[in-house]
Amino acid sequence: MKYDPQKHHRRSIRLKGYDYSQAGAYFVNIVTQARACLFGDVVAGEMRLNDFGQVVHGVWNNLPNHYAGVELDAFVVMPNHVHGIVVIVGAGFKPAPTTTTAPTQHGLPEIIRGFKTFSARRINELRGTPGVPVWQRNYYEHIIRDDESLNRIREYIANNPSQWAADRENPDVVRATYASPRQDEPWRI
Repeated sequence: MKYDPQKHHRRSIRLKGYDYSQAGAYFVNIVTQARACLFGDVVAGEMRLNDFGQVVHGVWNNLPNHYAGVELDAFVVMPNHVHGIVVIVGAGFKPAPTTTTAPTQHGLPEIIRGFKTFSARRINELRGTPGVPVWQRNYYEHIIRDDESLNRIREYIANNPSQWAADRENPDVVRATYASPRQDEPWRI
């Protein structure tokens, strides 16, 4: 099919004009391609990671080693998605640089792209499927603006495995139930 810009345009779901490399906390939700349950199972309200889930967990925890100024907060791997909080730290007080080039401040899109790329590559090596998509093309993000919101989101992430039976990402849940935003998603309140 030939590309038609009237039909095949992608609108950004990011906040227009917002600088996603500035200091702040960001909640992210990243879903697998076709919502495939790749990372393990929820058993009695607890997530049990398989080898692929272990890869995802390890890659996430390794992000600060690849991106200066990045700290990680709450995180959970679910069977077909992850929830996490990425904190981009401000410059703060630092000694004067001895070089003329300024350090690069990585933005949230670059950090998430790295996470998806690194984890997909390792998962595909394990399953012998090079180049097969692991993640959906985009991801959901929410800019965390205050401590109250941060604490609600932390609680949501911590409780996510125990809520799997009603989770909108659970393929066993009837989708019609979620015609409107859920009240238990703290970033939507």
